[in-house]
Amino acid sequence: MQRDSIDFEKTDIAPLFFKLFVPTLLGLLFGAALNIADGIFVGKGVGSDALAAVNIIGTGLALLTGTGASVVAAIHLAKNNVKAANINVTQAVTVSTALMAVVCTFVYIFPELTAKMFGGSEKLIPLVKTYFYYGLPCVFVFSFTMAGMFIIRLDGSPKYAMLTNVVPSVLNIILDYIFVFPLQMGLKGAALATSIAQVTGSIMVAVYFWKFSKTIKFYRPKFTNTSIHLTMRNVGYMAKVGMSGLIGELAIMLMIMAGNFQFMKLLHEDGVAAYSVACYLFPLVFMFGNAISQSALPIISFNHGKGIAARVSKTLKLSVVFGLACGVMITALTIVCCRPILQLFLTQGSNAFEIAANGLPYFAVSFLFFTLNLVLIGYYQSIEKIKKAIIYMTLRGLLFMIPCFIIMPQIMGEKGLWLAVPMSEFMTFLTIAVVSQSRYKKRSHK
Repeated sequence: MQRDSIDFEKTDIAPLFFKLFVPTLLGLLFGAALNIADGIFVGKGVGSDALAAVNIIGTGLALLTGTGASVVAAIHLAKNNVKAANINVTQAVTVSTALMAVVCTFVYIFPELTAKMFGGSEKLIPLVKTYFYYGLPCVFVFSFTMAGMFIIRLDGSPKYAMLTNVVPSVLNIILDYIFVFPLQMGLKGAALATSIAQVTGSIMVAVYFWKFSKTIKFYRPKFTNTSIHLTMRNVGYMAKVGMSGLIGELAIMLMIMAGNFQFMKLLHEDGVAAYSVACYLFPLVFMFGNAISQSALPIISFNHGKGIAARVSKTLKLSVVFGLACGVMITALTIVCCRPILQLFLTQGSNAFEIAANGLPYFAVSFLFFTLNLVLIGYYQSIEKIKKAIIYMTLRGLLFMIPCFIIMPQIMGEKGLWLAVPMSEFMTFLTIAVVSQSRYKKRSHK
C-alpha cells in the first residue's frame, strides 16, 4: 500500500511526526476557518444576535458526526485487510449520511424546537430559522466531507485531504463577503455561502474516490436483511472504537448548549453573543490538539502493533511536549490580543464586546489543558485502550463540565461562567496525570 513513502517503523520520529502534522493541521485549520468566516462576516454585517444564531446551529449541530470510520479503517489497513477497511468505510459513510438526512428532516420540520434545544431565545429564533433553511445543505454533506478527509489521508494522499478543507474554506470566505456585504443578503447569504462551500468539498471527496483513490474504494451498499444486520454490527463496532472521538465532538456541542443556557440566563442575548466568540475560537484550538493527536496516532498504533515500545514512548513524549508548547502559545496569544480578536467578531463598545473582553482571558486558560487532554486521550485510543479514552473524554465533556457550569456561576458570578470550561479541563488533566502516575509507580515497584 502506498502512503507517500512513509515508513512508520524506521523513519526518525520527529521528521515522521511533522511530515504528517503540517498538512493535517493546515487542512483542519482551513476547515475551522470555514465556520469562523461566518462569525466574522455575519457579526459585522448583520449583528451580534445573528452571530449568536450562527453559533447555535453552525458549530453545534455539525459536531454530531463521529470519526469511528477513520479509526476502524486505520486498524484494518495496519493489518493489511483492505477489503474489510473498504466495507467498513462504505458502511460508515452510508449510515452517517442516512443519520444526517434524518437530522436535517427533523430540523426542517421543527425549526423552532431545534432552536430552543440549542439555547435560542424568542428574539433569536427567527434568525436561527433563516439559517436553518439555507444552511441545511451544509449540515447534510458535512459528515461525508469530514469522513472523506480522514479516509483520503489513510489512502496515502494527505495533501489532497488538506485541499478538501482549504478549497471550501477559501470559497466560503469569498462568498461570505459577496453575499453579506455587496448583495446585502444578511444571514441568508452567510448560510448559502457555507452550504455552497461544503457541497464543493463533498464533490472533491467524491471525485477522489471515483478517480484517484489508491487503496480504499467504496462498495455498492446492499440492502438485504443479512447485509443490514452485518452493517449494524460493524457500525456498532466502529462506534465502540471511535466512541471517544464522538464523545469529544458531543462535548463541544454540550459546552455550547450549556454555555448558551447559562449565559442567556445571567447575561441575556449579549452574553450569548459574547460567549459565541469563545465558541468560534474553540474549534481552532481543537484543530491544533486534534492535528497533534491524529499525526501521532498512526505512528503509535503501527509501532504498538509491532511491539516497538521505545518508538511508542518517544512519539508520546514528543506529542505531549509539542501539545504543551502549542497550548501555552495559544493561551498567551488570546490573552494578549483579546480586544483585537474580538473586533473581528463584535462591534467595539457594544455591551456584548465588553462582556467578551472581560471574560475571554479567563476562558483562554482552558486552551492549555484542552490541548494536553486531547493528546493524552488520543494516545490511549491509539493503543486501543478504548475504555480509558472513553472514560477520560466523558469526564471532561460531561461529568466535570456540566456541574462546573451550574456551580461556578453561583460562587463567582459572571467570572464563574467563563471559568467553567477551564476548570473542567484542568480537573480532567489532573485526573489523567494522577492515574497515570499511580500506575507508573506500581509498574516500577513490581
